[in-house]
Amino acid sequence: MTDPVLLVVAHGSRDPRHAATVHALVERVRAQRPGLRVETGFLDFNVPTVSSVLGALAAEGVREVVAQPLLLTRAFHAKADIPAVLREAPPGLRVRRAEVLGPSPLLTAVLERRLYEAGLRPGDKSTTGVVLASAGSTDPEAIAVIAEIAREWRHTGWCAVRPAFASASLPRTEDAVRALRAEGVHRIAVAPYVLAPGFLPDRIARGAAEAGADLVAGVLGDSPEVARLLLRRYDAALAARLAPRTPASVVRLGA
Repeated sequence: MTDPVLLVVAHGSRDPRHAATVHALVERVRAQRPGLRVETGFLDFNVPTVSSVLGALAAEGVREVVAQPLLLTRAFHAKADIPAVLREAPPGLRVRRAEVLGPSPLLTAVLERRLYEAGLRPGDKSTTGVVLASAGSTDPEAIAVIAEIAREWRHTGWCAVRPAFASASLPRTEDAVRALRAEGVHRIAVAPYVLAPGFLPDRIARGAAEAGADLVAGVLGDSPEVARLLLRRYDAALAARLAPRTPASVVRLGA
């Protein structure tokens, strides 16, 4: 039996780096699981749209799709936008929604690797404060998740880890950097908790530079760990088919 199509649902952006990163990540997913059909749809700004991909799949005779939100937290897009567009899928096409990607130790591993790629060394952890800079949200659940990631990451040996946000929430990246500096932290690194380049990651970088952060890591991007996590969420959504009273959309995962 053919596995359901994996549909990666990305937000989209006017910044061409966003779509390029999404497509590179999808190619990495395909490489990690040859034979699995993986498609990409965007909510806004880019093509193809989610609706057009669902329509094309249904026209081909595809009967089952797993939609994977390319999101790190369960905020507005995960709770409202994506369910709404998936409900408009053509009749006869069963769409199962997988969980968002975060939180996960795999994502924390990428954050740490990006910091080392930016110039830190493992021996610097105990003297380095990290600003975990997220895109931001008005959703209390999403804000709480970022704060919890920062708390847990702090226990792995960093001098300090503070959450910050590029929009909608406080503190801003620059405020978190300044607060750490005022507390006497000698070295401060900013770790963007975002998947792809764009307007908000650029704002994070500007805030870090303005406040005098010592270094800024790259975005999570098309890393092998993110691709692996995406496939784990896909597999979990398939496993949920065996428990019909537990839809994939409400399964909580931290793997």
